Amino acid sequence: MEITDDKLLKIALITSLIGIIGLIAFTPTIEVKQVDIKDINRGMIDEEVRVDGVISDVAQSKSKTSYFLTINDGEAQIQLIIFESQVAEIQSRNMGIEDFRDHKVEVVGTVTQYNSEMELVLSNGDSLRMVN
Repeated sequence: MEITDDKLLKIALITSLIGIIGLIAFTPTIEVKQVDIKDINRGMIDEEVRVDGVISDVAQSKSKTSYFLTINDGEAQIQLIIFESQVAEIQSRNMGIEDFRDHKVEVVGTVTQYNSEMELVLSNGDSLRMVN
């Protein structure tokens, strides 16, 4: 059996379609790992995680474009960084960053380290939600 360019193209197209269908089918089932704040460590840098806690402090950057929120889950706390683009997304939902103060939230963010402290960078504007 001789493999021609035409056969190779068909094989590549079929394989691509199977891969795309697989991605569409399995993407909704992929969940971000839920962790306790005390368990976040350097081995998790660049990993996306979900944490729950209460926003105990809200501070704005000197440039007034970013926010630093302190999330406390009762055992530990961590800084959440919200950049300008995420602030705009949150405000487009008719909410201000200050509205989250003293409320329980669910956050999805990427673990980073700054000045030897672990922090979370908000993934997108929809990744910060108030919970009851």
